[in-house]
Amino acid sequence: VQLQAFGGGLVQPGGSLRLSCAASGFSFDDYGMGWFRQAPGKEREFVAAVTWSGGSTYYADPVKGRFTISRDNAKNVVTLQMDRLKPEDTAVYFCAAGRLALPRPAEYDYWGHGTQVTVSS
Repeated sequence: VQLQAFGGGLVQPGGSLRLSCAASGFSFDDYGMGWFRQAPGKEREFVAAVTWSGGSTYYADPVKGRFTISRDNAKNVVTLQMDRLKPEDTAVYFCAAGRLALPRPAEYDYWGHGTQVTVSS
Protein backbone atom coordinates (compact mmCIF):
# COMPACT_ATOMS: atom_id res chain seq x y z
CA VAL A 1 0.00 0.00 0.00
CA GLN A 2 1.28 3.44 -0.91
CA LEU A 3 -0.17 6.89 -0.45
CA GLN A 4 2.09 9.51 -1.99
CA ALA A 5 1.17 13.10 -1.18
CA PHE A 6 2.66 15.98 -3.11
CA GLY A 7 2.02 19.61 -3.97
CA GLY A 8 3.04 21.28 -0.74
CA GLY A 9 5.27 24.32 -0.57
CA LEU A 10 5.63 27.91 0.56
CA VAL A 11 2.82 30.32 -0.23
CA GLN A 12 1.89 33.82 0.87
CA PRO A 13 -1.23 34.45 2.95
CA GLY A 14 -4.25 34.60 0.70
CA GLY A 15 -2.65 32.32 -1.85
CA SER A 16 -3.59 28.84 -3.05
CA LEU A 17 -2.08 25.39 -3.18
CA ARG A 18 -3.35 22.14 -4.58
CA LEU A 19 -2.34 18.93 -2.82
CA SER A 20 -2.65 15.56 -4.50
CA CYS A 21 -2.37 12.05 -3.14
CA ALA A 22 -1.73 9.10 -5.42
CA ALA A 23 -2.85 5.76 -4.04
CA SER A 24 -1.81 2.24 -4.95
CA GLY A 25 -1.86 -1.27 -3.52
CA PHE A 26 -5.46 -1.36 -2.36
CA SER A 27 -8.97 -1.00 -3.77
CA PHE A 28 -9.08 2.78 -3.85
CA ASP A 29 -12.76 3.05 -4.69
CA ASP A 30 -13.69 0.91 -1.65
CA TYR A 31 -12.25 3.50 0.73
CA GLY A 32 -13.12 6.90 2.01
CA MET A 33 -10.20 9.32 1.80
CA GLY A 34 -9.21 12.00 4.24
CA TRP A 35 -6.71 14.79 4.69
CA PHE A 36 -5.25 15.57 8.08
CA ARG A 37 -2.62 18.03 9.18
CA GLN A 38 -0.18 18.37 12.03
CA ALA A 39 1.54 21.56 13.08
CA PRO A 40 4.65 21.53 15.31
CA GLY A 41 3.75 20.77 18.90
CA LYS A 42 0.14 20.00 18.07
CA GLU A 43 -1.90 16.87 17.58
CA ARG A 44 -2.87 15.63 14.16
CA GLU A 45 -6.19 17.17 13.19
CA PHE A 46 -8.86 16.45 10.65
CA VAL A 47 -9.06 18.69 7.60
CA ALA A 48 -11.42 17.11 5.06
CA ALA A 49 -12.79 13.77 3.91
CA VAL A 50 -14.63 12.34 0.94
CA THR A 51 -16.65 9.13 0.71
CA TRP A 52 -15.67 6.28 -1.60
CA SER A 53 -17.94 7.49 -4.37
CA GLY A 54 -17.08 11.15 -4.02
CA GLY A 55 -20.72 11.84 -3.31
CA SER A 56 -20.25 13.31 0.15
CA THR A 57 -17.57 15.56 1.55
CA TYR A 58 -16.82 16.77 5.07
CA TYR A 59 -14.70 19.64 6.33
CA ALA A 60 -13.29 20.88 9.58
CA ASP A 61 -14.75 24.23 10.58
CA PRO A 62 -11.47 26.19 10.16
CA VAL A 63 -11.25 25.25 6.46
CA LYS A 64 -14.90 25.31 5.41
CA GLY A 65 -15.42 27.55 2.43
CA ARG A 66 -11.68 27.69 1.66
CA PHE A 67 -10.67 24.08 1.00
CA THR A 68 -12.20 21.59 -1.43
CA ILE A 69 -11.60 17.85 -1.42
CA SER A 70 -12.25 15.72 -4.49
CA ARG A 71 -11.27 12.34 -5.89
CA ASP A 72 -10.79 10.63 -9.20
CA ASN A 73 -11.40 6.90 -8.85
CA ALA A 74 -10.22 6.23 -12.39
CA LYS A 75 -6.80 7.64 -11.51
CA ASN A 76 -6.67 6.63 -7.82
CA VAL A 77 -6.04 10.22 -6.79
CA VAL A 78 -7.52 12.46 -4.11
CA THR A 79 -6.89 16.18 -4.16
CA LEU A 80 -7.22 19.05 -1.71
CA GLN A 81 -7.61 22.48 -3.25
CA MET A 82 -6.64 25.08 -0.65
CA ASP A 83 -7.59 28.69 -1.27
CA ARG A 84 -7.31 31.87 0.83
CA LEU A 85 -4.58 30.25 2.87
CA LYS A 86 -3.75 31.60 6.30
CA PRO A 87 -0.59 31.34 8.40
CA GLU A 88 -2.47 29.01 10.77
CA ASP A 89 -2.83 26.53 7.91
CA THR A 90 0.90 25.87 8.15
CA ALA A 91 1.41 22.18 8.87
CA VAL A 92 2.41 18.85 7.42
CA TYR A 93 -0.55 17.52 5.49
CA PHE A 94 -1.27 13.80 5.32
CA CYS A 95 -3.66 11.83 3.18
CA ALA A 96 -5.24 8.69 4.57
CA ALA A 97 -7.59 5.90 3.54
CA GLY A 98 -10.34 4.46 5.71
CA ARG A 99 -13.49 2.43 5.18
CA LEU A 100 -15.59 5.41 6.19
CA ALA A 101 -14.87 9.11 5.67
CA LEU A 102 -14.69 9.98 9.35
CA PRO A 103 -12.93 12.89 11.09
CA ARG A 104 -10.95 10.69 13.50
CA PRO A 105 -7.41 9.57 12.65
CA ALA A 106 -7.94 6.23 14.39
CA GLU A 107 -10.57 5.31 11.79
CA TYR A 108 -8.04 5.32 8.94
CA ASP A 109 -6.10 2.24 7.88
CA TYR A 110 -3.44 3.64 5.55
CA TRP A 111 -1.40 6.84 5.75
CA GLY A 112 0.94 8.70 3.47
CA HIS A 113 4.15 10.40 4.63
CA GLY A 114 2.88 13.94 4.39
CA THR A 115 3.78 17.10 2.55
CA GLN A 116 4.76 20.41 4.14
CA VAL A 117 2.59 23.46 3.64
CA THR A 118 3.96 26.78 4.85
CA VAL A 119 1.92 29.96 4.67
CA SER A 120 4.09 32.97 5.32
CA SER A 121 4.91 36.35 3.90
